[in-house]
Amino acid sequence: MKTMRKGSLYQVVIPANWKNVTIDHILKNHWHAPKKLIHSMRMDKDIKVNGEYFPWDKSLSPGDLLQITLFKETDYDVPPSYGDLHILYEDDHLIVVNKTAGIDTHPNQPGDTDTLANLIAYHFQAKGESCRVMHIHRLDRDTSGAIIFAKHPLSKAILDRLLIERKVKRTYLALVHGRLKQKKGTISEPIGRDRHHNTRRRISPSGQKAVTHYKVLEDRGNMTLAEVVLDSGRTHQIRVHMSHIGHPLAGDTLYGGKPVFRRQALHAARIAFPHPLTGERIECEAECLDDIGLSK
Repeated sequence: MKTMRKGSLYQVVIPANWKNVTIDHILKNHWHAPKKLIHSMRMDKDIKVNGEYFPWDKSLSPGDLLQITLFKETDYDVPPSYGDLHILYEDDHLIVVNKTAGIDTHPNQPGDTDTLANLIAYHFQAKGESCRVMHIHRLDRDTSGAIIFAKHPLSKAILDRLLIERKVKRTYLALVHGRLKQKKGTISEPIGRDRHHNTRRRISPSGQKAVTHYKVLEDRGNMTLAEVVLDSGRTHQIRVHMSHIGHPLAGDTLYGGKPVFRRQALHAARIAFPHPLTGERIECEAECLDDIGLSK
């Protein structure tokens, strides 16, 4: 599938293997765009074919040029702030960055200007891109690693769906206290809020389903370096689950870890997902930028 950007337009040349497809079919069945967004595109007349408005239920022909107004000028929803930004991948539709520890993913209250989202807004501004900063998932303030942000609503909607469908694969490195007896294992325990502590989570029968897979990478005597993959994305999931089995993260004092580092030893080291518009596989490796022993 040949695609290109021209100004505010995202252009797709209809490939030969797309027989009898319509605009409606592409949006609903190829990209699985949400109904509300499809309705908005229809009302705003955002889609043309070969430069002309075209019935959404009429078949397109191979070689037709589908033109979608995706790149609309939009005010930044967070104030741009200058700072170091470690970009792993970027195109017209999304950006993947390596978050450092000690910074929030996005503002939590009006006036926050020192979050990752603020740095990305500055980066967009410097490039002359006017688009919102839309995170697809989050990392705790003191967890580092790869995070995806979308640049326009269609990309955001598709990436949100891919995340729900578990097609966004995230791999973490964690340094935990003690020696894990099993070389690999799965923790399947529901996680809920701790009624006695505002920020803590805990294992709770009435909590949300949470599944964590781990594999030992290196035995470090009184600590173990593990690779961790999630089937779900609950708040503090890795921290709660590893603490539950008696191996809290090093530095994670909230869940029983010793203060051997200034933060919990957790890093989102790899992320892989299909590109929301083209389906191409995107894979990013994020190096841990501070020295807390999270390297193999």
